[in-house]
Amino acid sequence: MSYDTAKAQYAEWGVDADAAIEATLKIAISMHCWQGDDVVGFEKRSGSSGGGIQATGNHPGRARTPDELRADLEFAYSMIPGAHRLNLHAIYLDTDKTPDRDEIEYSHFAPWVDWAKAQGVGLDFNPTFFAHAKADDNLTLSHPDEGVRDFWIEHGKRSREIANQIGDELGSPCVNNIWVPDGYKDTPIDRMAARSRLELSLDKVIKEDQPKMRDAVESKLFGIGVEACTVGSHEFYMGYAIRRGIALCLDMGHFHPTENVADKLSSVALSVDEILLHVSRPMRWDSDHVILQNDDVLQIAQELVSADLLGRTYIGLDFFDATISRTAAWVIGVRNMQKALLRAFLMPLGSLRRAEESMDFTTRLTMTEEIKDLPFGAVWTELCARTERPAGMNLIGALDAYQASVAGRR
Repeated sequence: MSYDTAKAQYAEWGVDADAAIEATLKIAISMHCWQGDDVVGFEKRSGSSGGGIQATGNHPGRARTPDELRADLEFAYSMIPGAHRLNLHAIYLDTDKTPDRDEIEYSHFAPWVDWAKAQGVGLDFNPTFFAHAKADDNLTLSHPDEGVRDFWIEHGKRSREIANQIGDELGSPCVNNIWVPDGYKDTPIDRMAARSRLELSLDKVIKEDQPKMRDAVESKLFGIGVEACTVGSHEFYMGYAIRRGIALCLDMGHFHPTENVADKLSSVALSVDEILLHVSRPMRWDSDHVILQNDDVLQIAQELVSADLLGRTYIGLDFFDATISRTAAWVIGVRNMQKALLRAFLMPLGSLRRAEESMDFTTRLTMTEEIKDLPFGAVWTELCARTERPAGMNLIGALDAYQASVAGRR
């Protein structure tokens, strides 16, 4: 079907397809660097895994150096419509030195900033509170040992300083997201003590004003080795974000499988000014699969559009799959998030709201089902054509060719 025909069909429902394309292309998605190397990072020192972080599979082509990772990223961005961002973890420093986590500086990440300027992408940042000997017992900022806490507090402070300078250099606020693996394998006696220590440590981390970055805190339901209690629960971080006036991160894999993260958006938006989304797909729990155009992702996008939250929400991805081409995983994931947003912009929200406000739920249900038959694919293909990006079989061919070019890496 031609785009003109599809556009006319959407117009019958009061939807401007051209405006939907333009709105979708304005949204920058923060692509996560850790998909490209299975969350290994580039620290020139031995570490531990920790934190329940594990990428499974051994597909050929894992990036082994910053240059290889940047080359893979450049290819991925060339397959994705629009201008986007990159989300860096602190273990992805690019330096010949071997600083410990409490010694990292902006200079260790300056090559990434130079690259971002050349590529026209923004950067976000994350302190890394896992994969380190001082995190082996799954306690960091809430550790009973003050010395351990001080180590991680310093790491958190330095990460914020780095994020602030990144934001200043790029002229775009750098979102610095704090997630810690802290918790207990078996039932603790004093949860309050651990959470009080975490709160005090976080206060020390975010004490200094850093105007070119944005703070965010991320909860988790549970993790491997912390099945009984996660210190930084959703309730803890939601309350903390409200009290401290910072962004709340909602990771789609960090809640009970029956919870709908899309339903949380309008609730938390009444209490926090900014939201960070980590869009992921939990197959059973936080298994971090490449996102699909499934109901969870479609509903997230619909809520962002219908509740007018896009101006207050940072969208990032968080998954890692080593059983498939890592560059393809990036491309598929970002494009699926864009497709979900485009679908949301193509909804006749005015008519749907009027039906809902008049309690005409029959019309609301009929409309939501009928618009599923509209020719979305033709609009997406037009979006790709306008940005000179491949679609359909052409995309598959490009992904296969690049994977073949890096498959010899070991």
